Amino acid sequence: MFISSQSSAPSFRDFTLVMPAVAVGNVGQLAVDLIVSTLNMSRVGHIHTDCLIPMAGNNPYASSKEDGEELHTPAEVYAAAELKLAVLQIRAPILQSKTKKFRQLLVSWIKSSGFSRTVVLSSSHAYQRDDQQLQGTPLRYLVTPSLLKGSADALKELGWREMERVPAFPGLTDGNTEPRLCIPGGGITKGLYTDSCKEDLPLAVLLLFCSEGDNIPDAFALANHLNDWLHLLDDNSKQPNKWKIPTSWSLLFGNGIPPALF
Repeated sequence: MFISSQSSAPSFRDFTLVMPAVAVGNVGQLAVDLIVSTLNMSRVGHIHTDCLIPMAGNNPYASSKEDGEELHTPAEVYAAAELKLAVLQIRAPILQSKTKKFRQLLVSWIKSSGFSRTVVLSSSHAYQRDDQQLQGTPLRYLVTPSLLKGSADALKELGWREMERVPAFPGLTDGNTEPRLCIPGGGITKGLYTDSCKEDLPLAVLLLFCSEGDNIPDAFALANHLNDWLHLLDDNSKQPNKWKIPTSWSLLFGNGIPPALF
């Protein structure tokens, strides 16, 4: 359930919601970090659920010592009212036995909040790509029929490639077997997309094929692709320095090697 941090619950009617899927390389989460930090978005509440591994920490977007002492939780909602933009940042893995429950919670909240569209930022294992997926850019998208009605022309102008369906059994050709949607390493991405199709929700998925490691370049790429569509930045330049890197990124790979070891 959504719990507001303000005296009155904020209205998200006709807002765009951007959220990550906990997926390979945490690319979606890193891209959301860039959006929240660059747009200086305000925290307006959090999602209270037992579906995420419980955790807490300091403010990942702190700009001063006082800000850094704020306590932050695994699933928080940020907003930029002037842009009619809301962001759900998820910082903890989803408990494997509760992925379906978490998807249902998200769908229910999205429907009750009145978002005009939802964009899920995700990623998928590059090494498990089908032959046809090796061609062109590593970016792919999915869009539900409900959102396609109003966004078909915009997506066509962007020239993005839709996520390909692959054979159920790679290497085998069977005319009776329909190709299927497969997003290895994508967490709840496929399930949330399928649920949204059934519930007639306007939802899109933007994902990158990537590998585990230093995924900061992937996060910039995904954020830039999203900006091409939503025009979040005044300057549409694709230079990485147009995005503000949050202070928490200095700890992405932990502390350095202790000199005492040598």
